Amino acid sequence: MIFFRRTAFVALFLFSSFLSLSQTDSCRLRISLLTCGPGNELYSTFGHTGIRVIDSANGMDAVFNYGLFDDTDPYFYLKFTRGIMRYAVGAETFDDFMQEYIEDKRSVTEQELQLSCTQKNDLFNALKENIAIRNRNYDYRFLDDNCTTRTNAIIRKTVHNTIVFKRIIPAQAPTFRQLIHQYLDSGGHSWDKFGIDLLLGAHLDKKVNNEQAMFLPEYLMAGFDSATISGRKLIQNKKNILAGNSKSGTQFSLLSPLFLFSLVAFVFVALSFARSVPAKKTLRLCDMAFYFFMGLLGLLLVTVWAGRVDEVCRNNMNILWAWPTHTVFAFMTAKKTKLISNYFLLSALVALILLIGWPWWPQQFNNAFAPLLLIMAVRGFLISKK
Repeated sequence: MIFFRRTAFVALFLFSSFLSLSQTDSCRLRISLLTCGPGNELYSTFGHTGIRVIDSANGMDAVFNYGLFDDTDPYFYLKFTRGIMRYAVGAETFDDFMQEYIEDKRSVTEQELQLSCTQKNDLFNALKENIAIRNRNYDYRFLDDNCTTRTNAIIRKTVHNTIVFKRIIPAQAPTFRQLIHQYLDSGGHSWDKFGIDLLLGAHLDKKVNNEQAMFLPEYLMAGFDSATISGRKLIQNKKNILAGNSKSGTQFSLLSPLFLFSLVAFVFVALSFARSVPAKKTLRLCDMAFYFFMGLLGLLLVTVWAGRVDEVCRNNMNILWAWPTHTVFAFMTAKKTKLISNYFLLSALVALILLIGWPWWPQQFNNAFAPLLLIMAVRGFLISKK
């Protein structure tokens, strides 16, 4: 699955005439699931899936790819921000498909499907029908309608849903967020993880079932590994056709949000108990900058909550601490009125409650939020007592 796949719609019809001329003897077809390992960039963090079709009758070797989109659209990024993502399926030669993964040193695993001649022919015809102009586009949704789920769906549909999957998730089912975290942690994307945890709401914290877990390429590969069709194994042959770089897992970084915000929290606490005039002036400026920043985060949350066409940014508990009103009250921290005192006391109490109930909230908070809440609890209480 590709989060942002920077591939233009070149090759969408590279095979349109060639495919129509292919032999109808489906026993000459060999159809495989291709699973591409994660890359270093965010758009490639979760891997990718494709369907390889080899027709020995005419020497065809093609990959059908549901991860194409056109980023030349002048409104592409505006549409993406609003959750409007038009993706497409296209076909390209196997060699062209592999070139990106060779260059990026990403693994590619091939699982040959053990299908009957009729099933292979039906699947091949369905793929050719999919790349027709009238059918090629679809509305991409990261969790339930992406290049991996589309690949799974078309294979299952053409064999009339006769595939039986064994359980591939642990007894204690993970959430969507936990599955996503596995890849972000492994790839060292701590800031991307911070942004995702900030903007995506409680919808991401639903526990996945076996079927839903296969929105990720490696989980679909695992599902196919143990699956059966009409009493026989679905996969008759599996091989790694390209080795990739191994991921070393989560690594500590001095530039990670958790470390940087913890350092900021230490500075705030130290300044809060300093008595010198320069320290107090510095603290006043820091209070203003901190609460203004928290308010900007709140405005961002409200914007994506209201502006997106899907639900992934809604029901976001981060709005409990990132109040848009902080942008205004940030410039009032030095004033002594009952309204201002009550405002900062309330923000401190909310931050403290969120910290105390951290493990039990229905939405999982990013660890880097903790030092921000600590600052809010300490500073809000002290400002209210002035």
